Amino acid sequence: MQQTHALGAMSAINAIHRRHYSLPALAPEEDVNPAVLQQQQQHIIKSRVQSRIAAIDQERPFSKVLTDNFSRQHTYLRISLTEKCNLRCTYCMPAEGVDLSPRDEILTTPEIIRLARLFVKEGVTKIRLTGGEPTVRKDINDLVAQLGELQPLGLKTIAMTSNGIALKRKLPTLVASGMNLLNLSLDTLDRFKFELMTRRKGFERVMETIDDALALGMDPVKVNCVVMRGTNDKEVLDFVKFTQNKKVDIRFIEYIPFGGNKWKENKLVPYQELIENIQAVHPTFKKLVDDPNDTSKAYHVPGFAGQVGFITSMSDHFCGTCNRLRITADGNLKVCLFGNTEVSLRDMMRQGKTDEELREVIEMAVKNKKKQHAGVSNLVNMKNRPMILIGG
Repeated sequence: MQQTHALGAMSAINAIHRRHYSLPALAPEEDVNPAVLQQQQQHIIKSRVQSRIAAIDQERPFSKVLTDNFSRQHTYLRISLTEKCNLRCTYCMPAEGVDLSPRDEILTTPEIIRLARLFVKEGVTKIRLTGGEPTVRKDINDLVAQLGELQPLGLKTIAMTSNGIALKRKLPTLVASGMNLLNLSLDTLDRFKFELMTRRKGFERVMETIDDALALGMDPVKVNCVVMRGTNDKEVLDFVKFTQNKKVDIRFIEYIPFGGNKWKENKLVPYQELIENIQAVHPTFKKLVDDPNDTSKAYHVPGFAGQVGFITSMSDHFCGTCNRLRITADGNLKVCLFGNTEVSLRDMMRQGKTDEELREVIEMAVKNKKKQHAGVSNLVNMKNRPMILIGG
């Protein structure tokens, strides 16, 4: 029943999206700005989507375990598979790397699948595998295949965030096992700058992986780009041009502070500045309609095959619609990326706790999730794990 209602919701949303370019034109007043009319149409579409979702939620109340005190329903679980990575990206970790957890403290595959099944039964429909770099985990193919077996329980999306270096040869098997969404990290289109930013070689391999993913029918292929002033901000227009003939979704991510990444406020490029720079070259660059829980603000150059998005964690947070939870590689549940409060689900499982006892602890953690993350000044001074030890 849960799956039937979820499919109904997706069908309704897709139907609305199919219609949104042919909505009846709003009767314009004389000299009304076309941008205002576009905003009005987008508001109508968003209202229809939210109304349909609300109606379905009334028919099938969402799990109280994954609903917080601000009525946010958490349908998206990010699981870090490893703390290891084959790159040393400057915004992610210090050059010398980080102290890794002992191997026996990392979640085993049976423990990951047990937690995944528990969360899916409570309403999670999307699982994203992160790291570190998830493809360095030796049993990644088998793990994804086991996650694919959760689809009859309601799991719709198995996603992965990867740097693409070791993914190329594994990609066909992963897709065949049920992985249907891919985010690749690529912060520059310059192979020499790539080596400076990642402290490793591999640019050509990442580009080949993008093409392979498109050839395998992954739609869209998302490309994450962390924008840093004075480093790669001048390449934004090159990334936009990259979408002209490739059906990729370039997502510009605002630079955020984490342990060891030497964050400075003057390196932050607010997304509005990026939009202005793009529109100076592409005046028709326009806003698309976002789904209610999207973290990315979607834009598009008419006639281009792909699109562009902006993840605005610093300048315009999206905490009010957050539906994400995270499990770190060492088994801790984080209800907020920026929060430093964690609870060990690994220890509970290894102590022999039942699924019901796990649910009680998960529910308590979700209920303690704050309304929104702290301001910029507090985030800079807040002690938190390096990004690689969280999983993004």
